[in-house]
Amino acid sequence: MNQQVKDLIQKLGEAIHESVAESEAIAGVVREIREQGFDVLLMLEATIGLNEVEDDDEVAEGDEGNEAAHGPFTRNDLTFLKSLRITTEEHESGAGGDTTNGV
Repeated sequence: MNQQVKDLIQKLGEAIHESVAESEAIAGVVREIREQGFDVLLMLEATIGLNEVEDDDEVAEGDEGNEAAHGPFTRNDLTFLKSLRITTEEHESGAGGDTTNGV
């Protein structure tokens, strides 16, 4: 990941923090809790995931990772499910060859 993307992720985190800090709705609820005699400590965690987007030409040239395999699942979906030892109906019947037993 290049430095520009890292900087953008940092900016995104700061923007999320600023949005929460300036939210009148959140401030109002916190105020109501304090009126009930409680201190409020608000801690939020944001997980930011990135997937690099590829050009349509590159996908057409043989990258089948996101191409629909069978049914509503992509090949990446099926690989993930297989890593969890989960099979789909399409693959239980032998489609795709290498399958694991369903849980």
